[in-house]
Amino acid sequence: MHEPQDRLGETRPDDDVILSVRDLAVHFPLGGGLLGRGRRLLRAVDGVDLTLKRGECLGLVGESGSGKSTVALSILGLVTPTRGRIVLDGQDVTNRPSGDRKALARIVQIVFQDPYASLNPRQTVRRTLEDPLRVHGVTAKSEIEDRVAKMLRHVGLRPEQADRYPHEFSGGQRQRIGIARALILNPKIVICDEPVSALDVSIRAQIINLLLELKETLGLSYIMISHDLGVVEHMSDKVAVMYLGRIVENGHWREIFERPAHPYTQALIAAIPDPLRHAPLATTGGDLPNPLNPPNGCAFSPRCRYAEAVCRREPGPALETRTDGHAVRCWRADEIAGQAALVSTEGEHF
Repeated sequence: MHEPQDRLGETRPDDDVILSVRDLAVHFPLGGGLLGRGRRLLRAVDGVDLTLKRGECLGLVGESGSGKSTVALSILGLVTPTRGRIVLDGQDVTNRPSGDRKALARIVQIVFQDPYASLNPRQTVRRTLEDPLRVHGVTAKSEIEDRVAKMLRHVGLRPEQADRYPHEFSGGQRQRIGIARALILNPKIVICDEPVSALDVSIRAQIINLLLELKETLGLSYIMISHDLGVVEHMSDKVAVMYLGRIVENGHWREIFERPAHPYTQALIAAIPDPLRHAPLATTGGDLPNPLNPPNGCAFSPRCRYAEAVCRREPGPALETRTDGHAVRCWRADEIAGQAALVSTEGEHF
């Protein structure tokens, strides 16, 4: 078996895993009477496996409601899993007490979607960056000042801007502050939750390039959560596609974008503007089904142009590896992947 490859085709050893998620499930009971009668179960995440290696960027994609953010909150220790196992940098953190979140924060941090809502308007940038350091035991004034100044330079801001308030910055600058806050404790993993979706199009490329530069400079590993596959294609080494709480396809970014084998992945890719695509990929209609009342058979079958009787009758198959590192959950994966290969664009993706 070949070792997995990164974006440039270089192999990474299997023992270089910094995050392992196995059979992760997060179920929320809703409604019901005093004794729980009539209670329904929302399966926000239902049996997810993920692996992230040091220095990699894993793209986690899907529509709103697919379970992406719930996976992130579980990794951060902010949601308690119903079952499964999360191992961060060799430590099992699945059911850590809330008091242990300080230790977890030194390993994994998050960059939020909305730079306008994620910063305290009453705190200066300096206070925003200093507080995490003090909470984690950094008390020397000179060290705090040095780390704040250094981090501001890392994200393209000037140290003398530290005494300003969030309203004095543009949206792109605020997101740079949010990135600085996520990195101030020197984490090993950063979860980027739709980090550019709230920004002007003209600013998005700057923030994406900054994140890529920081990844290389600081040796970070990323989980890039997005519904925008254009961003994911540009940044990710590997991609996992979620639909209604489950991974339906994952693999090396080139396999996913050039030979998508699940119709839902095809539909997401078809939404990316691409004038070089010779023929259209399969699109999808309708909305995500109600997770409290999922459809019979494969969860995607009501929206799938390829659906047959077996798809509407039987749950989707287990995630099955087709080629090296490329796995898909679909009864007709081989046929669909073959059609996708015929309509893939010529040349390289950048």
